[in-house]
Parts: sequence; C-alpha cells; structure tokens
Amino acid sequence: MSTPKKVVVFDYGFGNVRSAERAVARVGADVEITRDFDTAMNADGLLVPGVGAFAACMQGLKEARGDWIIDRRLSGGRPVMGICVGMQILFARGIEHGVETEGLDEWPGTVGPLEADIVPHMGWNTVDAPADSELFAGLDADARFYFVHSYAVHDWALQTHNPAMTAPKVTWATHGKPFVAAVENGALWATQFHPEKSGDAGAQLLTNWIGTL
Repeated sequence: MSTPKKVVVFDYGFGNVRSAERAVARVGADVEITRDFDTAMNADGLLVPGVGAFAACMQGLKEARGDWIIDRRLSGGRPVMGICVGMQILFARGIEHGVETEGLDEWPGTVGPLEADIVPHMGWNTVDAPADSELFAGLDADARFYFVHSYAVHDWALQTHNPAMTAPKVTWATHGKPFVAAVENGALWATQFHPEKSGDAGAQLLTNWIGTL
C-alpha cells in the first residue's frame, strides 16, 4: 500500500481552510493546515486558498512568508495549487475599486472586475478545458463547478516561444465575457472556482492534482 501524499493547506488567514482540508482528506491525502515554514516547504503539495480582497490576501500572504514559500517551491519544481483569490494573486496585479496591487507575478496579467450584468458570479458553471488537460481528466464536458467571485482575468498574456517548453493549459469559463477558470503550468496549477465546494466533480479534480504529486 502506497503512502498517502502529504498536502499542506497554507493558513495565512484568507481562505476556507477547513473545507479545503476536508476535501483533500476525502480523496486520500494526508493533509495539514499550517503556516509553518518548513512544513509548507517540505510537503508533497501546497494548496493556497483565498477569499476576500486581492490586496488583503497579498498582505496576509506576505506576512506569513507565503510569497517566499511559493516562489521557492516553484523554483524547485514542487507542486503548488491556488484556489479562487489564491489563483488571482498568482498574476502580476489586481485592480479593485481603482486600487492596483502587485501580485506574485508568476503569470503576466491583470485581475479586474468581471464584465457581466450580474456580479458577483455565484453558483455552478461549466468550463471549457483543453482536450489534454490533466486537471480535468476523467470529467465530462458538462461537469459543473462552484464559483463565487467578482473579479477575474479576462486575457491570458503569457506567450511560450521556446519549443522545448510546454505551453500552459488554460481553461475558460463564461460569465458575461470569457475569463480564465483554471491554469496548468508545470508545477503551478490553479482554479478560479472552488473544487472543495464542487461535489464529485471537484473531488475528481483534486484526485487528479494529488495524482501528480
């Protein structure tokens, strides 16, 4: 019997850490909620949730040295997964109420207000994933995921010109205008929706991620 993968849900004060913990444990991982530096660095996978404002999440993450942990893990090819605002802060900047805040700049791009008649985008929605997606493997095209957000990335800006490098796999969803719903980019994966609140589809998605650890 194989040893369960160790996953840390990073606790920096801005995420649904308990629901994330339950969802990851449900699919067979050994999960711990912590902001301990060494534990977060040494885990097989680091899960970074996020709720609330972009600027507040960035401040909380930096105070917990999460920005340094994420950068160091990715430099060593160690898996990180962001959820909701935990995905948004991976981009270069966020703009909320006219205030611009620097993100982690793992990907170029700006998180801005959703361009839709009804905001926030709250509820279940389908996504358009690449055919070779590992994150959405085993899921039907009509699988639905739970979203709750007022901001998103509407334009994917990262270009990969080196043929030796694998281009990121970008999944889209539509609420008013298409927006980035998920990204698979080497060791860094992220979702705008909440897999931990997305029932069996979310469980399959988390299983897929843990299977890569």
